[in-house]
This record gives sequence, C-alpha cells and structure tokens, in this order.
Amino acid sequence: MAVLSCQTYFINSKKIIKTKPFICCSSLSSQNNVKVIINGAAKEIGRAAVIAVTKARGMELAGAVDSNFIGQDIGQVCDMEEPLEIPIINDLTMVLGSISQLKATGVVIDFTDPSTVYDNVKQATAFGMNSVVYVPKIKQETVMALSMLCEKASTGCLVAPTLSIGSILLQQAAISASFHYNNVEIVESRANPLDFPTQDAVQIANNLSNLGQLYNRDDISSDIPARGQVLGEDGVRVHSLVLPGLPSSTSVYFSRPGEVYTLKHDITDVQCLMPGLILAIRKVVRLKNLVYGLEKFL
Repeated sequence: MAVLSCQTYFINSKKIIKTKPFICCSSLSSQNNVKVIINGAAKEIGRAAVIAVTKARGMELAGAVDSNFIGQDIGQVCDMEEPLEIPIINDLTMVLGSISQLKATGVVIDFTDPSTVYDNVKQATAFGMNSVVYVPKIKQETVMALSMLCEKASTGCLVAPTLSIGSILLQQAAISASFHYNNVEIVESRANPLDFPTQDAVQIANNLSNLGQLYNRDDISSDIPARGQVLGEDGVRVHSLVLPGLPSSTSVYFSRPGEVYTLKHDITDVQCLMPGLILAIRKVVRLKNLVYGLEKFL
C-alpha cells in the first residue's frame, strides 16, 4: 500500500491558502494485511527491513520514519526497481495517525535509539498498534517500564535483543552444553569498534549464569586483563576482538580434560536478521503484553 501526504492549494487574488495534509491510500491495498511502519527506515537494517516487508506475505509497508533522506521515496533509497510512493518523514505521530484511520492491524518496527524507544512505543500504543523493538543497547529499566505500559494498555510489544535465529540457536545450544562442562569462554569479533562486550556476548553469559555451575574454577579470581572480562559471578569470561575485515562472529568454547566443544555463529550480512524480523511481526500482532526475546517463539 502507498500512503501519500498530499496538499491542496486554493488560489485567490491575494494569497495562496494551504490546507491540512490528507492521506491518499492505494486502492490495491489489502485491508487484511498487517500495516508495518519502520522507524529508522534509512539505516542499513531499516532498508533491509523495507525490502523484506514488501516481499512478505500478509503484510505491507505503510510508513517510513527517519531523520535522514526526508521527503525521498523509501523504495528509491533502498535501490528497489520501482518507487514505493512512500516518502520518508520525520514524524512518527503523523504516520501513526494516518494508519489508524484505516482501522487495520498495525505494527511499528523500532530501530532507533535507547533514549527514544519508550516514547515511540508509547505513541504506537496510543494508536492501538503493537511494536517490535530491536535496539541492542536498550536498558533493562526501559524494558520494565515498557512492560508496565503494555500490560496496562493490553498492547503487544516484542523486545528482541537479537533478531538472528542463528544467534538464538547458539544460545540455546550453549545452555544445554553448560550442564556438561566446567570451563567456558566466549570469544567475539567485530570489524568496527562498538560497546564491548556486545549484547550477544552478555546475553549468552546471562543465560549460562544461575544454572548451578561455577566455571573456570582454576582462575576464577584472576584479574589479569589478558584473561578477558568476567561477566556475572559464575566465572564466564569474554574476549572481544576488533579487526577490520573480520565478520561479526561469536564463539563459545566449552572444555574439559581431553575435549573441546565449540559453538560458533557468523554474521556476514544484515539480511540474516530478516527471517527473525518477519517472524517477530507475525507473532507480535497476537500479543497483549510485552515479551522479551524472540526465542520465546522458536
């Protein structure tokens, strides 16, 4: 569906009067499709999401919000063969208001910033729309506040620390392995400097904590920087590499005398997150509260 912001001008002998914008909706739109608004549409992951949503069955792009490329057609920004006739605007409320007039199921995808997530979800909730939040640096206090908001409004929200199905499968395999090994270390690599350890490494370490295991007993008290950072109180160590040209990679090494068991997951392109995103959209429309983690639906 194409949602266009149109303006009408009346001309008299003295001045031009500009009326308020109204919304033009394509007649080809299906009322049963989930209307998807992407907040952060001009980012790399946002552009990939635009393409994925337009190809997905049962959903359609209904709005593109970003502070960059304002006014440009999102299809052209994504280098699609044909324009989508959906301009990028920097006003989430305007898009929400336009889509709410259709009285259709709507989902807002949030790829923005931890400082704006709460207000974005609050706005979506006010218009009766559910949200999928993929903001890796989101704070737990923000998640708790969102949970209370969604519970009160009976509105669904999925907060996903990762949209990578492979990463989730690695985490689940690591939990299973942790009951059989007493030594574990996480090694991650990224091509560009980020906040380390990354959210993926922290999530794995958190999953391995509080399982009744104490890892790396021989040097759990070691404070030598080269031994990596200990996350939590169970002795899980994390080593972070930053080298240009490396793929985004996360490895978990388990060992005991005579044996090493390695789990590894590489991400070479943001496209790998799209199956998880489409799954998240399909699941969040049925929620009436907040769910943390896409793994709840695998």
